[in-house]
Amino acid sequence: MSAHATRENRGGFAWDTALLRRHDTTGPRYTSYPATPSFHEAFTAEDFTTALERSNDNGRALSLYVHVPFCRQTCFYCACNRIITRDTRLVEPYLSRLDREMVLTSRHLDTSREVQQLHWGGGTPTFLTLDQMSDLFDRLDARFGLSGSRERDYAIEIDPREADVLTLRHLQALGFNRISLGVQDLDLRVQRAVNRIQPRVLTESLVDEADRLGFRSLNLDLIYGLPLQTRDSFAETLEQVIAMAPARLSVFNYAHMPERFKPQRRIPAEQLPGPEEKLAMLYTTIEMLTSAGYVHIGMDHFARPDDTLAVAQRQGTLQRNFQGYSSHAQCDLVGLGVSAISRVDDVYAQNHRALARYEETLDTGHLATARGWRLTFDDRLRRHAIERLMCDMTLDLEALGRTYGVDAEAWLADALVRLEAAERDGLVVRTGPRLLVTPIGRLLIRHIAMAFDAHLPEQQATGYSRIL
Repeated sequence: MSAHATRENRGGFAWDTALLRRHDTTGPRYTSYPATPSFHEAFTAEDFTTALERSNDNGRALSLYVHVPFCRQTCFYCACNRIITRDTRLVEPYLSRLDREMVLTSRHLDTSREVQQLHWGGGTPTFLTLDQMSDLFDRLDARFGLSGSRERDYAIEIDPREADVLTLRHLQALGFNRISLGVQDLDLRVQRAVNRIQPRVLTESLVDEADRLGFRSLNLDLIYGLPLQTRDSFAETLEQVIAMAPARLSVFNYAHMPERFKPQRRIPAEQLPGPEEKLAMLYTTIEMLTSAGYVHIGMDHFARPDDTLAVAQRQGTLQRNFQGYSSHAQCDLVGLGVSAISRVDDVYAQNHRALARYEETLDTGHLATARGWRLTFDDRLRRHAIERLMCDMTLDLEALGRTYGVDAEAWLADALVRLEAAERDGLVVRTGPRLLVTPIGRLLIRHIAMAFDAHLPEQQATGYSRIL
């Protein structure tokens, strides 16, 4: 596919490489609005506890995120907040601090509120021993009261190198009903280049066991743009993954930012695929996955039509949060652990990123809030607009105005002006008060959402990743 190729995609739209490149800027992923660079240290733990108490009045269910930062070895592509160690004994002090954070947090919450969603991320949550997993789950239940509802969404990220069939059976017994396996690429050459040797049989055995155990949904993570990848090699990985038939797939664009993430300095820039090859991989991904029956939810997420993610999108209840797309809207998200971020009532609150600072603060009897943001009226309206665009691929300005009691077209006049170039290029269509993102516009939804971002001009120096 040449740099200026235009061809028909299986999704029924013209794939225009030159157009995609022209709009392939850097910008936020909008897991929050404002994006995290706007968070400030003037926001305190007291501000967060006030928001927790205020949230009890809205009656919303709870979503809990627990950050487990430990990994046994460094994956060179990684941009996560993690601690490299092989000593599982280091987990015990961390679990104690987590419990202290749970106690301090739950004091301000009505714990009769149902915990509809639970997510363990990392790092590597399966770094924990089975006993440590049980201990953490029990502590969460004791402090918040976990749900036994069939509708709950309890997920955990799994490194197949750190898990086996006994791990899955244990997780199911605890109450998890959804799992996500980190795969990235099945090509051994690529695995060596990123320091993550993971034979395919490890992934296949866990996928098969998850199916036998009846987990509600299974997700596989892939990354395109890694060193030594080509469009053909990635197509081979996709073919093998499709044969495993996961309910969901997350196919992330690798963002090479060695100036920010030290492990990435181990990746020679000359081994990375060029922009044309990366776009070819994206084209191949969409072509192969849609052909296999997956729905392109948006950005890097794909799901089978009967998966809860696809159902939520059809029903208009899909949401963006710090784990990406979520099928459980209208939950207050409480983040626990080092660097974790909460979205509660009208605030965001982030914990200290450094483990020592996180622990020291909790040891003084205070929550480990390092920074945050309280949304203004304008923030809430723009967040709503961005979230609906990214989740529904459409925005009804008239309905938005009714929700917030304003003339939304007038209020967002600046955004609509910034959208004009995207309209001219066929990324979005405006019919009266309604905006509709076109199929090719879906690939550039971050670029479209940026038109509504009132904070972006003050963040121009921020090192955001590229869209494609």
